[in-house]
Amino acid sequence: MKKLIKVVGAIIENENKEILCALRSPRMSLPNMWEFPGGKVEKDENLKEAIEREIQEELGCTVEYDHVFNDNTHEYDSFIVNLITVNCKLISGTPTATEHSKLIWLKRKDLLSLKWAPADIPAAEQLSLEKV
Repeated sequence: MKKLIKVVGAIIENENKEILCALRSPRMSLPNMWEFPGGKVEKDENLKEAIEREIQEELGCTVEYDHVFNDNTHEYDSFIVNLITVNCKLISGTPTATEHSKLIWLKRKDLLSLKWAPADIPAAEQLSLEKV
């Protein structure tokens, strides 16, 4: 039986209405695919605690959880991911790629030009359809 992993991803928007996108490094699973930054929700952790901790660890900046944007479950070859993307507000610092190969800010209309990790596709599609 495949293991189910609960993951939270941050949708961070800048003052230009662009969304932060993170490129997975060649050392990560799903190398060179784009994702919303975040990570596993630890035992006894809620979504707010998980995303605020993960973004601090991964990007070296502080975000504030706002609300759930998309909840998607995707079955990969060897595991199942329940990815919950959440809207976050950048509170302090500048996102810096420490684990990822690259970070970019993209307009919603351009999001689907990237090669997204399969679990992230529904949120990227939903964002690309939003009128801002």
